Amino acid sequence: MQEAKERVALTSIFASGGLTIAKAVVGLFSGSLAILSEAAHSFSDFIATLVTYFAVRFAGKPADAEHHYGHGKIESIAALAATALLFLLSGLVIAAAARKLLAGGEHDVNITIWAFGVIILSIIVDFFRARVLYRVAGETSSEALEADALHFSADMWSSIAVLAGLAAVWFGYGWADAAAALIVAVFICVAGWRLGSRTISTLMDQAPEGIATDVNRIAGRVPGVVAIERTRVRRAGSTLFVDLALAVSRTLPLDRVADLKDRVIEAVKRELPQAEIAVVTTPRALDDETVADRVLVIARNRSLAVHHVTVHSVGETLAVSLDLEVDGKLTLTAAHDIASGLENAIAEELGPQVEVETHIEPLQVADLEGTDATPERVATVRSLLDTLAGGSGPLAEVHDVRVRETAEGDVINFHCRVDPALTVEAVHEAVDHVESALRRAMPSARRVIGHAEPQR
Repeated sequence: MQEAKERVALTSIFASGGLTIAKAVVGLFSGSLAILSEAAHSFSDFIATLVTYFAVRFAGKPADAEHHYGHGKIESIAALAATALLFLLSGLVIAAAARKLLAGGEHDVNITIWAFGVIILSIIVDFFRARVLYRVAGETSSEALEADALHFSADMWSSIAVLAGLAAVWFGYGWADAAAALIVAVFICVAGWRLGSRTISTLMDQAPEGIATDVNRIAGRVPGVVAIERTRVRRAGSTLFVDLALAVSRTLPLDRVADLKDRVIEAVKRELPQAEIAVVTTPRALDDETVADRVLVIARNRSLAVHHVTVHSVGETLAVSLDLEVDGKLTLTAAHDIASGLENAIAEELGPQVEVETHIEPLQVADLEGTDATPERVATVRSLLDTLAGGSGPLAEVHDVRVRETAEGDVINFHCRVDPALTVEAVHEAVDHVESALRRAMPSARRVIGHAEPQR
């Protein structure tokens, strides 16, 4: 894309330079003010295309430590410089044409086939260059190339006016040459006004028309987005910078929120590939939150691990009970203070008609380093599990027994099979019974984890 921008900018330099020389030569030999004004117009285009070429090359540089948003604004600055050139040129042409008209409008103009030829050639070149520049400017969102396209487009229409003026002079209307020059100046002013207004809007960070609506529509379709709280869009060169503030459910864990942001960015970039998107999220309480959801949010905000949250109503009283895991090395006083703080936070959230009870238990030790037990010890543990499972009723076929010895004690994992028609509650109770019995039989067991599978 950057290569295409540089290529068309470079060809515009050669096109405007060649037309400038041709018009200047014919204008000087013919004495036509209209052709000379066209030569001056083409010269301003030549200067503008030079500025555009270097601006496009510089704008393609990536962001760095000093320019966090890239270098795209250089295209707007180049377009503003081109606008100033257009207004300066139009002022010069208007002044010269006005002097000629006030002097009677008649002056010696030597109209030859070369005068008509260079203007017709200019119209053809301007037409095709404008089409190419508009196409590439649209594909790359380049303001500098669009400025060039406006120049060549204005050149084409002003050349048509000059051609009409030359034809009128050919038929004896000498004032038509100065009048054609005035028309050229008007075209230059209109082109400068259109280009300048758009460039200033970009430099003022005016939101591109309709883009914010498109972004809201795309982001709003992504599942998990509750609301779009703010959308800001600005353009710098060919890049659209989009800042999105989204409301999401406060019950979502952080990894789900990060995934949601990625999906929103991906969805927007599919339709607006030139966009650079930054997304921030605000947690919001939804009407469909359950009491258990609210309790888990409170615990997560306090960086506490809870499980087995149970909620039930007793008359007008709401009873909440839960298991709270804390560092096993804490004193009971410190652990009780943590539990009381959690209970008070839940009561404040749910209202005065609530009872909160916490069961404190030690947090499971993480990142334990250990070694596999000997095969003989694993066989001993498996034999004990077979005996305990046989006495539990539904559990059978104990297998995949692993015993890891750590500084905190043994960590034992086992698999077993049960009747697939049993409920999860019944299976959990049976597995829990075997786990507890094994810990009683083996005081060295720090943790026992049983995994139940349906019988084949």
